[in-house]
Amino acid sequence: MTPSQTRTDARPAAAHAGAAHAEAVHAEAVHAEHPVARRRTLRIIALFEAVKGVTALAASLGLLSLLHHDLHHLAIALISHFGLDPGAHYPSLLVHYADVVADTNRRQLFLLAVGYVALRLAEAHGLWHEHAWGEWLGALSGALYVPFELQHLRHAPGLASASVLGLNLAVVAFLGWQLWRRRAKTTAGTG
Repeated sequence: MTPSQTRTDARPAAAHAGAAHAEAVHAEAVHAEHPVARRRTLRIIALFEAVKGVTALAASLGLLSLLHHDLHHLAIALISHFGLDPGAHYPSLLVHYADVVADTNRRQLFLLAVGYVALRLAEAHGLWHEHAWGEWLGALSGALYVPFELQHLRHAPGLASASVLGLNLAVVAFLGWQLWRRRAKTTAGTG
């Protein structure tokens, strides 16, 4: 065999080895990016939960500051300011709930608001730091809303209702999948 034949015969083998190496490097890159994508998704969910918590805190503080005023009168003034009919469906709901909030025990309302904000911020912290308890808290608290969102979608079908339900189901499914993977990894490590 001549040296030129050896070089020619070695090229396909080298090309094949190079292609196999490139595939292995690509597979490692995909697996290496997977934890990054998982972490990014968890952090997006954590930020979303933190925003919900901070928004609830701001709304609660605003509502608590309004409790010293006549909410019924404020609701009527707001409705008339925008030129709405107080007897129409949504303006009458605003007046109704202003009366309900005014009659609610302020201490219970405050404790409910603090509990909700604490839950959302704890969930955000747990998800941000990739704690299993944060994933459990997120999956369970998200799953609690599904029946209410389904009922709302049934009574008021629309793109917004369907989007909220779909987003919530996606979050619950992702967190459930993370918990399943975590459990499978733990079981494989002990088995």
